[in-house]
Amino acid sequence: MRTARKGNVEMPAFVRQLVKETEKRVSSFFKGGGHGAAEQVEVEGEEVMPSPYLDRPVLDKLTEEGCSRCGLTYALGSMQGWRANMEDFHNCVPQLGAGLADWSFFAVFDGHAGSQVAQYASHHLLDQVLATGGIGPEDHPDQVRQSFTDGFLQADRHLLTAARREGWERGGTTVTSTLISPRYIYFANCGDSRAMLCRAGQVCFSTEDHKPYSPLERERIESAGGTVSLQRINGSLAVSRALGDFSYKGAENRPPTQQMVSPEPEVSAVERSPGDEFLVLACDGVWDMVSNEELCAFIHSRLRVCTDLRDVCSQVIDLCLYKGSLDNISIILVCFPGAPQLSAEMLHQEAELEDMLESKVAEIYEKLSAQGEEPDLLSVLTVLANCDVPGLPPGGGLQSKRNCIINAYYEKKEAHNSTTANVMGLGGSEKLV
Repeated sequence: MRTARKGNVEMPAFVRQLVKETEKRVSSFFKGGGHGAAEQVEVEGEEVMPSPYLDRPVLDKLTEEGCSRCGLTYALGSMQGWRANMEDFHNCVPQLGAGLADWSFFAVFDGHAGSQVAQYASHHLLDQVLATGGIGPEDHPDQVRQSFTDGFLQADRHLLTAARREGWERGGTTVTSTLISPRYIYFANCGDSRAMLCRAGQVCFSTEDHKPYSPLERERIESAGGTVSLQRINGSLAVSRALGDFSYKGAENRPPTQQMVSPEPEVSAVERSPGDEFLVLACDGVWDMVSNEELCAFIHSRLRVCTDLRDVCSQVIDLCLYKGSLDNISIILVCFPGAPQLSAEMLHQEAELEDMLESKVAEIYEKLSAQGEEPDLLSVLTVLANCDVPGLPPGGGLQSKRNCIINAYYEKKEAHNSTTANVMGLGGSEKLV
């Protein structure tokens, strides 16, 4: 039975305060990257495109969870972040129909130059893959791989018709997807979103990012008449495979797979094992901040102290935000029966860690206060970052406990101000805030 929780989640007040204190420190030159065209530099007298970034991030999260009848559980977490628009979409189908009730499909779509292509693909790609007829209960890996390839190419042809009708020629989307059967885990990746499988506590498999500067990708791009500069196609597009992006697919007498931007996915089949713990699908807003090994270790540790997969996804999103991600952030976490289980010992260690962090924050606050000024949050964080803090979550470090630290800071600040107010003879509504 599938359950879901969707919609906006209230943003805690302490997070709003953190944003207020840090947003002015995010300089324009740091807001680079993304899939689309390179940022324009403002020149006096010239019209400049609106910034693709906000003055402050949108921190509300979309979450979803569910399970399949064959023992899989999953959760999704997605956040707009610093981007001016939300261009990520997803597809979670824990149970396929038509004789494939024990099969599941999950995908993340990371759009660029608009959200329309990503949204369209999230609604239609799976149908195009299944319509090839190569996926059935007999589960032949070669046929499934071909079905993915044919389905992606067919979806791109349908997209071209829609793009011409709706004016989406400049838009595109990367796709990372997985099809889980009783025997295999299939991965189909097109672009620089990524999927990763963790088995027995280690990274067992991950997809390869499709970047213009990769040797084989560069060769195809140049053969189709393009160039690679600033690590982008024609100095503009930062991915070399995607659905859509039809302005890069106009080379005559060349098939779709040999255009500057190819819609062809790389498809892999990994045989399932009792040691399979979980797999992750995420956009580059995650992978630009953490490595495969870091994310595997972090999620492995979180599953020992948290039973709500939505909360685990939320912690990954917060980690990437605090590490500096300026992109939309989306992650799907799929857990197998062999996933790490809740541990009383790990829960105890987590509680001890948070108590220690609260004590350190209070100590730092008092030391800085003794210097004559009320410490701001960033000053406390800076001092704490130079302290020895044992027992931090592997792969997450101090950034993964930032919410705990922020809570401790504001509790200490309120207590300090209350004490100061009492010393000064103030009370009630006159208490310092």
